Amino acid sequence: MKNILAAALLFCLAPASYAGTVAIYHTSDVHGWYSARPAKWNKEDPTRLIGGFPALSSLLKKEKSPYLLLDGGDMFQGTPEGNFTRGMATVELMNKLGYDASVAGNHDYDYTEDNFRAMISSASFTMLGANVYLKENGERADYLKPYKVFERGGKKIAVLGLAGEHTATSTLPLNVKHLEFRDEAAEAARWTKEIRELKPDAVVILTHFGICGRMSSQKVDISTWTAGELEKYCGRGGNLAVARAAEGADVVLGGHNHTGLLKGYYDEKSSTLMGESFYGLTDVTRVELDFDDKTGKLKGARAELLPLWTDEKSQDEEVKTIIAAFSAEVDKEMDKPLGEASSDLGYSLEGLDSAVGNWMTDSMRAHVKADMAFQNTAGIRSEIKKGPVRMREIYQVMPFENTLVTVTMTGAQLEKLMRDNLTGGKARLQVSGLKAGFKSGKDGRLTLEKDGRLIKPGDKFKVVTNNYLTTGGTGGSAFTEGEDLTDTMIPVRDALIAAVKAAGTIAPPSDAGRIVRLE
Repeated sequence: MKNILAAALLFCLAPASYAGTVAIYHTSDVHGWYSARPAKWNKEDPTRLIGGFPALSSLLKKEKSPYLLLDGGDMFQGTPEGNFTRGMATVELMNKLGYDASVAGNHDYDYTEDNFRAMISSASFTMLGANVYLKENGERADYLKPYKVFERGGKKIAVLGLAGEHTATSTLPLNVKHLEFRDEAAEAARWTKEIRELKPDAVVILTHFGICGRMSSQKVDISTWTAGELEKYCGRGGNLAVARAAEGADVVLGGHNHTGLLKGYYDEKSSTLMGESFYGLTDVTRVELDFDDKTGKLKGARAELLPLWTDEKSQDEEVKTIIAAFSAEVDKEMDKPLGEASSDLGYSLEGLDSAVGNWMTDSMRAHVKADMAFQNTAGIRSEIKKGPVRMREIYQVMPFENTLVTVTMTGAQLEKLMRDNLTGGKARLQVSGLKAGFKSGKDGRLTLEKDGRLIKPGDKFKVVTNNYLTTGGTGGSAFTEGEDLTDTMIPVRDALIAAVKAAGTIAPPSDAGRIVRLE
């Protein structure tokens, strides 16, 4: 008996045991895509289902290590289910899955700050945003926490959140005009200094911006790139700058650009692992933090982007039931037929004018009888496929509550507008009633034609666009220099609905090539 008691005493006095692994699961830019959907891009089987909270929930239930579940913002804006519930459906689902924290995304402000506050008040997870301040008094926005320390497997994991500086112009600017989104790298350095005093076992930074905008909307493997290769391709901004400014940061998880980093990226200069999780909840990033069994110190981390194939991950039936409940009411409105599409209205593979963009701007121009129409390319969120066109398709093309704004502009102002938006060899605007030829470069050639005639600086035209671009949205400064700027208060979506109903059958406009590159 004495030997047994002695052994027990020695065991109690031995150093504490440590968890060998803590996992982090990261989603970002869900944009209201709650359910699995056919992977139409999958050449082997375009009907194979991918994504959604039921598949993610099923995956999490199989995880054997203690884990954190984090989200990178832009939680709900983009589908009828997300828009109709003003984000509350997302909150309910994230609560159900047990999310620990999210960071404020630009589109989380799309239905005003008050709506965002209401979402946060219903959330069982923490909403982060260390660099969001009130312009009036310089105080931090009280509904966003700078960071939180979580305990998993006996480890203290600090999570710092940073909103994108771009939020000032990448949501409706009026919604955030009273807020200041401060320098991301500087705020990272400031807050990680405070966090280090708490002596966490690992520091994670959650951001709503990425390593590189040039990688937008694609999955890439840059794990073997050198720092020089990455800097040459992407520059030194974004999460790379944050990682190098934030001394002691172990992992930086980004979003906004809809990039998926297949194996993450380890930056040797900062000793930081970075990850990004694509778009629409088709994938999730799993980061594995490895701790030394004897010392308990973090000895390494690795990341992998996991596709949520439902035939591999299965689906949580309880989560599917929750989605079905709030989708039933939405479906009644969204399944209303409007017309037909005789063929696909898709995006431009060359980054110029697209079939869906040409049709959309034609519809806007016709609705208010304008000479020209302009729509920001990034604001067109879906294609229209051949077949029935329902209310749902229109909401997916234009999920934002933007309105039609008319303004009188000169030829000189139109030239400024197009120079501002023809960058990197691509068009950030879709156009109607105008043909533009351009050569990239600061002083590159630009030709503008209307009905086959070159536009002169003094010519005047009635133009229609959306209120995002006329109230400070990226690329829209030239609109504010025009005359008689009038918000019609007509939703852009209403113009598109009216166009489908009037035509019965829609097709790509025949005058493709409205924006061309010059030799």
